[in-house]
Amino acid sequence: MGEYLGGRVLIAMPGIGDPRFERAVVLMCAHTADHAIGLTLNHPAAGLTVPDLLERLEIKSSIVLPPDPVLLGGPVDLERGFVLHTDDYMCADSSVPVCEGVALTATREVLAAMGDHDARPRRAALALGYAGWGAGQLEREIQQSVWLTCDPDDALLFGGDYEGKWATALAKIGVSPAMLSAHGGTA
Repeated sequence: MGEYLGGRVLIAMPGIGDPRFERAVVLMCAHTADHAIGLTLNHPAAGLTVPDLLERLEIKSSIVLPPDPVLLGGPVDLERGFVLHTDDYMCADSSVPVCEGVALTATREVLAAMGDHDARPRRAALALGYAGWGAGQLEREIQQSVWLTCDPDDALLFGGDYEGKWATALAKIGVSPAMLSAHGGTA
């Protein structure tokens, strides 16, 4: 493939063959020759909000948090939390830049910052679990037309239209969902 996709968005094609990724929009947080890691941006966890999770973790909030859903970031390590956030919040030891203006942090400190008026990032999304690929796996899936790619934007990363993100991502590359088939072909 020659190009790594860190900081790009994957868009699942119809008929992906894995219900966990049906109509998924995945931000690639890291991609090297050895592995790829991403967070699904449009699959909210049923009945779990950010304020609920912070309360369960006994993390005090000094502000009233909006009832944003916790996302299912992917099928790997579902007990582990990841916060995708704007880079106005950065923890020197644990925040990792993902793309321009956006970072990823997986510590309790970022959760505490989310509930602090003076420390919180401007925008944030909390996900449990991540999507992971081994060496060459993602490249093979892209060659098999399992995924399309697009550039991230604020609506895809942090917007609340979880049902519409897939169509929005496709529209960014000029594709209508009605044009897609679950069956691939060769030319």
